[in-house]
Amino acid sequence: MNPSLSLSTLPSRRLMHVSDLMLLLVALVWGSSYAVAKSALQFYPVLGFLALRFGLTFALLLPSWLRTAPAQRRAALRSGLPLGLMMLSIFLCETFGLALTLASNAAFLISLCVVFTPFVEWGLLRRRPARALFAFAALSLLGAALLSGGLQGQLGLGDALMLAAALLRALTVCMTAKLSQKHPAPALALTTVQAAVIALGCLALAWAQGWGGTALSAQSIALLPLPSQAAFWWATVYLVLGCTVFAFFAQNWALKHSTPSRVALLTSSEPAFGALFAVLGLGEQLGPQAWLGGGLIVLAALWTSARRP
Repeated sequence: MNPSLSLSTLPSRRLMHVSDLMLLLVALVWGSSYAVAKSALQFYPVLGFLALRFGLTFALLLPSWLRTAPAQRRAALRSGLPLGLMMLSIFLCETFGLALTLASNAAFLISLCVVFTPFVEWGLLRRRPARALFAFAALSLLGAALLSGGLQGQLGLGDALMLAAALLRALTVCMTAKLSQKHPAPALALTTVQAAVIALGCLALAWAQGWGGTALSAQSIALLPLPSQAAFWWATVYLVLGCTVFAFFAQNWALKHSTPSRVALLTSSEPAFGALFAVLGLGEQLGPQAWLGGGLIVLAALWTSARRP
């Protein structure tokens, strides 16, 4: 049986709970991705690694794309091209923002996405979110402030890039919901197009700036040696399968059965899972304030999932 067909036949309330569970799993794998990506980036430059990660994702999903009906492929292209460009912009803002600001500032500013989303949904989709979602968003933001320590030091370009990434995340979630209604396409087909756009965009930027800071030619890109270390490839496989294929598919699918504000709130538990993986996997220490903040983020997400949209 086709999984997408079986899911679509579920009663709407149960379908909403399946969507919520998938989004919480997305937050979990994204939370784990920071430590995994950090280990992979010890072996390969940022733009090159992003091009490889999303290029492998595209190659993995290409057979599914080729089996998709032509009308659905056209719909996926109409939605996936602009959404892929928006997601490329998010990755670039986040990556270079993290390099130019404090980690605590970055964690707090990216969490503003959960506050921006209800207002973007209201303005872009003309759909006012339930009042409770505004309260849950405020609770999640308070948790992010406690977990990250809030804003510290003088704000600069890196902070502006993280703020732009948060706003772009909110816009992307709402635009995905809007374009999915206007040009309905299978979630895997949409993910395929997005992956191709991000991979090609990163490859073009890497070529333009000089890979790893060295001069490039068209031939040198093709001959750029890939790392041989097993740790790099295990990290790449996890990021491709879990944090890209599954996460992109789950978010694209969930936005057909939920609201942008609800999706943003459920995935906002990502920093809490990230902190937990940092403690368990990297041996980092969290104080009582950080644990309280993480608990508030998770509580807001659980309350959201317990409510009807």
